[in-house]
Amino acid sequence: MYRRDFLRTGVAVGVAGLGSMPGTRSAVATPTRHSSDVLRLSSNENPLGLAPAARAAVIEGIAEANRYPGEDEDRLIAVLAAQHGVTPQQIVLGAGSTEVLQMMVQATAIVGGTIVLPDPTFEDVEGYAAPFQAAIATVPLNARFAHDIERMRDRADRAAKPVLAYVCNPNNPTGTLTSCREIDEWIAARPDGVTFLVDEAYFEYVDDSAYWSTVKWVKERTNVVVVRTFSKVYGMAGLRLGYGIAHPDTAERLRAFISHNNANQLALVAALASLRDSHLVRRGREANAAGMRILHECLEDLGLEYLPSHTNFVMHRINGELATYIKRMRDHGVRVGRPFPPLLSYNRLSIGTPEEMGRFAEVLQGFRARGWV
Repeated sequence: MYRRDFLRTGVAVGVAGLGSMPGTRSAVATPTRHSSDVLRLSSNENPLGLAPAARAAVIEGIAEANRYPGEDEDRLIAVLAAQHGVTPQQIVLGAGSTEVLQMMVQATAIVGGTIVLPDPTFEDVEGYAAPFQAAIATVPLNARFAHDIERMRDRADRAAKPVLAYVCNPNNPTGTLTSCREIDEWIAARPDGVTFLVDEAYFEYVDDSAYWSTVKWVKERTNVVVVRTFSKVYGMAGLRLGYGIAHPDTAERLRAFISHNNANQLALVAALASLRDSHLVRRGREANAAGMRILHECLEDLGLEYLPSHTNFVMHRINGELATYIKRMRDHGVRVGRPFPPLLSYNRLSIGTPEEMGRFAEVLQGFRARGWV
């Protein structure tokens, strides 16, 4: 199902456990579409949805939805602490990982300080810093589209303190890996006045022996916070649950900026059920790899360059004006990624189910037939 015949016919063999999607449609027709017909390949969501056990837990948990979260929050924190080899006091929950990023920006008290971050990367940290009037020091990605750690270190050394260094690894929107060895060396150097915010939202998708988590540093360093999420491989983007892992002293600082009862009851029970499903991550990775292969083959057939991705999305080159491409895709029932300057000759595409990726491939091939890409 991963070869050219799939792309020509649009016929897919479904991944086990996936529901069927609407049938394929002409790549050049633009009929009126219902929301269920639209391919949502724009926000790096997991197309598999909630795990069956998590879905059942949510349904059962509705009976407690009139109560404030309590024991289930404690249970989840204990499970996460054991998973990461830390104490419960080192786990801070958030309404998605983005709330933890916001807490960290607030907790570092960066008025008069500097945020050092790669360009392009996930935009939320810079956005959360706006009210604090911090200086923003962006460092372009290197030739491999990874963080240029050497230049980020130099900017941090020269910047007004305190410094918050944001590292997104794998990086969003490029999907590329940054050298974990170089990140470790920077942290190990104990730079004065520098706090590290390491975003590992796509950690579970990575299969590379040269990649590892930065969690080990939180046991002894108060200037490192690692952020994870249930939005991606666990399929819980709409339930909004993420968490930070930090030294106990740093975690306590973060809690001063937390929204009380931020983790809702249904998200808590879904997360607990998901973590008990020992095959969930494997299923998500396998489905993602299947969709990725279909996309790669289509892009290669069309001669469109793409960046090596270790996530559930791919940054690929387009021919033509990006805004026009995004609009044309929407007109054909496909939502693709937003612009990420300065990479305006590329588009970020989330990986859907194999059938969804086959449908996207047909649309893209239709665009080539019209000379649009």
